[in-house]
Formats: sequence, structure tokens, C-alpha cells
Amino acid sequence: MREALVQSLQNLRANKLRSFLTMFGILWGMVSVVVLSAMGEGFQQGNVKVLRELGKNIGIIWGGRTSMQAGGERAGRVIMLTIDDVRALANESSMVAVVSPELQSGGVRAKSAYNAATVGISGVEPQYQDIRTIELEYGRNFNWQDEERASRVAIVGHDVAEQLFGKRYILGEVVTFNGISYTVVGKIRKKEQDSNYSGPDNNKIFVPYATMAKDMPRRDADPGAVSNIIVSPKEWVVADLPRTLETRTRRIEDIDWPLEKNVRAVLSRHHGFDPDDKDAIAMWDTSLNTLMFDRMIGHMQVFFTIVGIVTLVLGGIGVMNIMLVAVKERTREIGVRKALGATTAQIQRQFFFEGFFLTMLSGGAGLLLAVGLCQLVNLAKMPARFAGMLVSWESGVLALGMLVLVGVVTSTYPARKAAELPPVEALRFEM
Repeated sequence: MREALVQSLQNLRANKLRSFLTMFGILWGMVSVVVLSAMGEGFQQGNVKVLRELGKNIGIIWGGRTSMQAGGERAGRVIMLTIDDVRALANESSMVAVVSPELQSGGVRAKSAYNAATVGISGVEPQYQDIRTIELEYGRNFNWQDEERASRVAIVGHDVAEQLFGKRYILGEVVTFNGISYTVVGKIRKKEQDSNYSGPDNNKIFVPYATMAKDMPRRDADPGAVSNIIVSPKEWVVADLPRTLETRTRRIEDIDWPLEKNVRAVLSRHHGFDPDDKDAIAMWDTSLNTLMFDRMIGHMQVFFTIVGIVTLVLGGIGVMNIMLVAVKERTREIGVRKALGATTAQIQRQFFFEGFFLTMLSGGAGLLLAVGLCQLVNLAKMPARFAGMLVSWESGVLALGMLVLVGVVTSTYPARKAAELPPVEALRFEM
């Protein structure tokens, strides 16, 4: 075995230029597999990160206007969501895991000791902070004690905090909203948010829902009215979405998605509209966006992987071609070795190792080069929805597995061709 290894390396060194050019095809194929897989992984992770800034797999519900008659009520009736609807969803929905009201007020005059601004304020319950990923740079989140006491405390978005307080540490600072004083208990970290439904969180201020309902209620509705409701579905609801998508028989926009249908069924009982009336309430289910984008990225990754594998296979064909040329060039050498007692297995092993080493050495160099390129690209600032060139262990295993497979396949045929040459015919061969 050691002799076969030494001879294989010597033969590769004896034909340096040919070996290098052959190795380049495998090297480039390996770089293609790893880099394209890393690119697909970067898009997928970047999308997950961006979706998480808004809140992954959430539903935002707004009141609408009925388009069907029900219970003696005319069509065209306005449905106004209330805090009672929030409690009904929490108690009656089989698909909702967490639910929170949101009461919004825009154009509120905010004033600190240093500056003033017109801001948007949202009143929310404590569980909202987890549903919507309201993560803090420092300070604390709201708790149920704040809600029960209707405490005048505020969590301030990153950009509006700098507008009102500059670069100062704002914990414990006082800010007034339409003349009512609130104490700042937290500052939201800078969020790279590219989707929203009422403005980015960097420009918002959050206060407890009970406090908001007392100090800044909706003027256009009865007491208890909310601006919208935020829900987080149970895990099995999200997991079942692909099956719903696979069984669709019409356009995606016409599908009655399970979570929306369930929410509509609960609210229809409390507002007296037809549960099949899709206009009675409006709902944005971000889990659908997640599913569709994941599928798009998945298809893109499959395409990238196929392109990389085809490139690697083409490099393997180059190795096979060169090894067949080598067998033809060394026909007399094979005849001499067989005449001196070399067995068919020894000849086959030598040529197999030459092709296999050629493939593995170039593939290993390609893998190192690809990882280096990915690290180099990651030094630059990445755009939204792209987390960088991420080499996952799955793509590494796939690349190595394909490399070994290509090496074995492309080396076996030339080696067998060499081993099957009859010694007499090989000795007669003239170049």
C-alpha cells in the first residue's frame, strides 16, 4: 500500500502542469458547491433574523366591514375590536397560544427636559413584548404589576430616544405625553426592521395598555376599543401550514387559512357576523410570509447545490479523462510491471490512488479556499435579509461526500482499464 501511495505521488509530480490543470476543475467545483450553499444559507438566516425583528409567526388583526348579512344585521357594518375580543381569543381559540391588545395613538406631543417631538405611542400588555420581539438595550420590560396599577412608565424606541434625550442614559428620565408625566424604564435596542404595520419600533414609545386606555383612549370609539390585536399561533398550527399549502386547489390569496378562519369563527360569535365573511376582519399572518420565503430560499438552495454538484462532476470527468490518457501513455510501463510480476490488483490500486489523490487534494484545496472566501466576504457589511456567507455543517458534509463519490467514480474506471491490459499486448504497444 505504501509503495502504491509513493508511486502515485511521484507520477503526479512528474506531470505537474497536467495535474494542476486537472486539479483546477475539481477545485473550482468544490468552491462552487460550498460558496453557493453558503450563499443560500446566508439568505435563509438573514430572512429569519429580519422576520424576528417584527415577530416571527404572528398574526395582526384589525376590524373590518361586513360584506354579508347575518343575524338580521345588514352588510356593511363596521366591526370594532375591543378588549373583550382579546379575552375571547385567549379563552376560546384552539389555535392561539398568546394574545395581546394594542392601543395606538399617533401625533402625540412628547417632551423631555432636553427636546420635544411628535411621536406614536402603543399601549400593550406584557406578553406583547415577547410576541413582537421588543428587546431592550437596557432597563426592564413591563410586568403585570405595571398593568394592574396602570403605572405611568414607558419603554422608548432607539431613534426616538436619541431625538428626545440625545446620547444620554435615559433610565429614570421623565417624559410627558400631552402634558402627562411618564418615567422611562427601558430603551429598545436598535432594530434593523424592514417590515411593519404601524411604523418601525425604533420610532415608537410603548406604555402599559391599562395606562394608555386611561390617559389616551380612542376618541372615535366606545370605551374598551383597541386599535388591533396581536396573536401568536400554537406551534402545531405553523407546522401544519405546509400541508395546507400542498393541498390547495386555488390561488393562494383565496385560501381560507386555518388561523384566520379560527380567529374569525371566535370573533363572529361576539360580533354577530357570518364566520365565512372574510371582510369582517382583516388579518396579516406573518407565518405565511415565513413559509413562502422559506420555500423560495429552499428552491434557490437546491438550484445552487445542483449547479455546484454539476460543476464538481464536470471536474471529475476531467480527472477521468486525464487518467485515461495516462493509462494510454503508460501502456508499456503497465506491460513491464505485469511481466515482472505485478498483479492486476496492484496495477488497479496504483491508478486508482493516482486519480483519487488528484481529486481529494484539489477538493481539499477548494474547500479551504471556499471557506476563506466566505470569511473574507463576511468582513463586509451585509444587506438586509442576508446574514453573510454561512458554511453550515450540512453543506460541508454534502461537499465532502460528493468529493469522495466523484473521486471513487472517476478513478475506478481508468484503474480497471489499466489493470485489464494483457501484458503481451502492452509490451507490443508503441506510442
